[in-house]
Amino acid sequence: MKTTKYRLYTSVLLAFAGGTLFFSSCKKDEEIEEPEQTEEVKVRPITTQSSAYVTQLFDYTPGPGQFVNTAFGDADAAKTVLNGKQGLVSLGSYGGNIVLGFDHTVLNQSGKEDIVIYNNASASFAEPGVVWVMQDVNSNGKPDDIWYELSGSAQNSAGYTRNYSITYTRPSSPASEVSWTDNLGNSGSVKTNTFYKQAYYPVWITANTYTLTGTLLPSSNINHAGIITSTPFTSGYADNSAGSDKLDIANAIDEKGNKVALNGIDFIKVQTGIPYNLGLLGELSTEVKGIADISIEK
Repeated sequence: MKTTKYRLYTSVLLAFAGGTLFFSSCKKDEEIEEPEQTEEVKVRPITTQSSAYVTQLFDYTPGPGQFVNTAFGDADAAKTVLNGKQGLVSLGSYGGNIVLGFDHTVLNQSGKEDIVIYNNASASFAEPGVVWVMQDVNSNGKPDDIWYELSGSAQNSAGYTRNYSITYTRPSSPASEVSWTDNLGNSGSVKTNTFYKQAYYPVWITANTYTLTGTLLPSSNINHAGIITSTPFTSGYADNSAGSDKLDIANAIDEKGNKVALNGIDFIKVQTGIPYNLGLLGELSTEVKGIADISIEK
């Protein structure tokens, strides 16, 4: 949470006044694939009763983090992002995610952005999250069809990696840092700090390890020397631009990076995109305040 993190960071700097504190690229639009289906996908129409905002919470699985198991990182926090844009939930470290649904199909409008995700980012501090969308192809009201990533400006950058996984291990002492290993042979930990002393590993996850998989974004925009900054990407991610991020369903891509033509989407998932320790500010953790269908938001 940016405001809280900066308040803590500023307090520490003041306390030490007088001293020194350091601390595969997409094909060129040559083909657009249609989702595999045996019949036309049904569109749930917009009615006078439709909400512009997400109305259903299907899953909340955060990565370990300083706000997990607090009022900003539990099931109740996840529900605050429904039906408006004044909630706040932290997704924790890399891979942490939330799955939400609309009460209608958000249509893919030609030449227009379709979805807005509200956040608490600032001009110099972003915590980018990857956004995924899904059509209710089988019309069962559940997010059990195919997820498509919405491509953003970092897609062709060094460090961008699809199908990246991290496995977190429950520490022997609940308030200790949480170790992790990834599918590239790397290891590290989600470090604790003196400001949040509760367990960082989600207490409702009963297994001693759990694995989160998604798309890895580059960490090259983060400056960890002196005052910590995390410059926003140009476009395409959640918790990236100050206040809100507008996204276009037309940017949906499949697992091979090919564009996919979707008539609209019914479900949306946001996933923390970068595993990074921000020192006094804790882990990089994507946050969401609300999500709306731009076409009917007033």
